[in-house]
Parts: sequence; structure tokens; C-alpha cells
Amino acid sequence: MGLTMSYSKTALISGASSGIGAVYAERLAARGFNLVLVARRADRLSTLAEKLQQAGSTSVRTIAADLTNEADIGRIENVLRNEAIDLLVNNAGMGPNASTAVMSDADAAATLALNVNALVRLTRAALPSMRTRKTGAIVNVGSVLAFHALPSTSLYSATKAFVLTFSRGVQQEVKDDGIVVQALLPAGTITEFYGTAGLSIDDFDPRVFMTAEQLVDAALAGLDRGEEVTMPSVHDQHLWDDFDAARQKLFGGTQNGAPAERYLVA
Repeated sequence: MGLTMSYSKTALISGASSGIGAVYAERLAARGFNLVLVARRADRLSTLAEKLQQAGSTSVRTIAADLTNEADIGRIENVLRNEAIDLLVNNAGMGPNASTAVMSDADAAATLALNVNALVRLTRAALPSMRTRKTGAIVNVGSVLAFHALPSTSLYSATKAFVLTFSRGVQQEVKDDGIVVQALLPAGTITEFYGTAGLSIDDFDPRVFMTAEQLVDAALAGLDRGEEVTMPSVHDQHLWDDFDAARQKLFGGTQNGAPAERYLVA
């Protein structure tokens, strides 16, 4: 079960004005999807929409919205509740490069609002219609930092761990409803995300960083395969299989009703 099944082909993409979101728009338009593109920057959305429409007959609608703003996120929820959206790409996100104590209150709040709250609310808004129609797909863009935190990524890593765990839970909830939920976990990818650090494309080692085009092509291939977790940069699939098996074994070992012997006072 994956993206190649029968769809009426309308996709809503958040964070669509640049980087990974813009490449998703290009690739999905090429697959025949009509698009609803959501981002803060109306000018960039308009430029992208014009480019896509010149390339083919795809219908492209743009909605300028800041998903950390209550009124704006409410508008996007209404689209998902009231229209037949077959594919939701939760791509909008941010990650200030700062330690917990140094990060501004505004950046901390915005990171939680965008990476966690917006993703949950848009997913919840999309699911009822998909369940009724017994078809649909949701892509939640996380990060390999879901497994690892650096001194300057504590909050960002925590939000991406949330994305992974939330996605895995929703997968179980909708497994009998014809809905595919994919947790996409990119590693280093060349986008404007790194622009705030003053990096240019010449600073990226292609042995470590992939392009947004490579990432999205791999992500869509994984979605076509019905993958629940897609890590485009991980060549050895057994790494994930072993990790997931260890996770399940560890959880199974927690249900014992008594403290472990190492915590008992002699």
C-alpha cells in the first residue's frame, strides 16, 4: 500500500515555498497531483505556482499562512477538514541553532508550535476525511536527530523524536483504514535551513549532505513502497530493523511490576 494506489490526487504541502517543500511540489505536480501550497512567504509561493503551472496542467493554489499563528493554522485545518486532500506533507519546521539556556523564548515557543503543534493539528484535521474515504497518505518530515541530540539541538532533536513517535502511533491507529503514514527522517540535506548559520552550497560535502531533490525522490520511492519509516541516507536497512527490534524488546522488558534488582537496597 503506497502512493501509487488510486488517488484523486490532491496534495497539501506545508513549508512549500523553498527547499524540501518546493521539491515535493515539483515532484508531485509531475505525478499529476493538484496542489495546495502553504508557507509564510506569499511571493515565493506565487513564483513557484507560476513555474509549476507553466510546466503543465496541474492546478496550484497557494495559501500564505504562518503555522505558529492561531488564525492561520485554523484556516489550513478547515481546508483539510472540508476538502478531499489525499496527501498531506507536514514539512514546515524550524530548528534554532542554540543551546537550551541561550535560545530565546520566542524561538523556543515557535519551534514547539511549528514542529509539534502544527504537525499534530494538521494531521488530526486530515484524518477524518481520509478515514471516511478509506484512502490517503500523510508524510511527517522529521530528522535523524530524532535519535540523537547535539549541544545545540536539544529542543529540535526532541521535537523530531516526537514526530517519529507520534507517526508510529498514528500508523497503528489507521492501519485498517487504507491510510499510509510515513515518518521521513532526513540526514544532512542542502537547503536554506542552514542559511542562518552563514553556510553556502560550497560548504557542503556531497559525501555527507544530499540535495533536496535526492531526498524527496528517495522519500517518494519509500512512500510508494508503503514504508512506515524512511531514512534516505541509511544504506544498511538492517540498522533500522535492529534498532526497531531492540526498541520493542526494551519496551517488553519494562512490564515487570517490581524494581530491578540493581535498585534494591541490600
